[in-house]
Amino acid sequence: MNKDLIVLGIETSCDETAAAVIRNGTEILSNIVASQIESHKRFGGVVPELASRHHVEQITVVIEEALIKADVTFDDIDAIAVTEGPGLVGALLVGVNAAKAISFARNIPLVGVHHIAGHIYANRLMKEMAFPLLSLVVSGGHTELVLMKKHGEFEVIGETRDDAAGEAYDKVARTLNLPYPGGPHIDRLANEGTPTIDLPRAWLEEDSYDFSFSGLKSAVINTLHNAEQKGMSIDPKNMAASFQESVIDVLVTKTIKAAKEFNVKQVLLSGGVAANKGLRERLEKEFAKIDGIELLIPPLHLCTDNAAMIAAAGSILFEKGKRSEYSLNANPSLDIEHF
Repeated sequence: MNKDLIVLGIETSCDETAAAVIRNGTEILSNIVASQIESHKRFGGVVPELASRHHVEQITVVIEEALIKADVTFDDIDAIAVTEGPGLVGALLVGVNAAKAISFARNIPLVGVHHIAGHIYANRLMKEMAFPLLSLVVSGGHTELVLMKKHGEFEVIGETRDDAAGEAYDKVARTLNLPYPGGPHIDRLANEGTPTIDLPRAWLEEDSYDFSFSGLKSAVINTLHNAEQKGMSIDPKNMAASFQESVIDVLVTKTIKAAKEFNVKQVLLSGGVAANKGLRERLEKEFAKIDGIELLIPPLHLCTDNAAMIAAAGSILFEKGKRSEYSLNANPSLDIEHF
């Protein structure tokens, strides 16, 4: 009988310290996440130096807890998958060096993983992937359409030219005096409001799958400031609904167009903003009308940063023969097409 592949995943790209153990690339044995949201909330965003310090404090505890919950030891681990980028360089260094130390001490193969590849492979923890497929990646730092024709190979057919969707959400939330992180608060308000405010949609060139949300963010800020100067008030619920409607229109329309053009079998939603209720509902509604394309949306706990997704991607890379040397380093600008 073939031995099960047991992979330890480590993720420290931003403000979550995470470790997980995955069996055969699809079964979660443990998935531990230590969040730093409360520490960063008072600053209105992630403070890189503070994030790095928290990772140093939590990394060994989180890894130990992941092993205990999975009921395995280092002797059972076949490979260690770790996020090498992109992300905050100081935060990435903590995870990378922890993984290299364990790999060296225990003689366990090491596999560097692209953070966005992890988000995409979070979907494989629900259901096997069918190629060709298209992934809509929406997070705080990334908005991309990624085409995959087979495991471990990624082609970016569209990306953000300025603000990512998640970044725009946080900036609009601050303008509306909403707490950090702003995305969930905008989503909640949007569900209670009506999209009555005319806001722009950046479609760019006719044949482009790129995204741009900087103009939309500026339009929201200018509309609120102009109303304030005139002594008028705008209902935050309606502004949130109007902003979210604009974002979702562009994301869903371009995803559907690309899915049809590239004749994909599956569309995968990936990234932290995949937890957005409005986006999930619109995608489900629109793809229910399309025959032959299956829509996969991960559960909420697999949308935000976690190590199970890193171990899932690392399992595939390990099986394809990828190994990282001890020269592996944090790479905050790692390219998913060439990592």
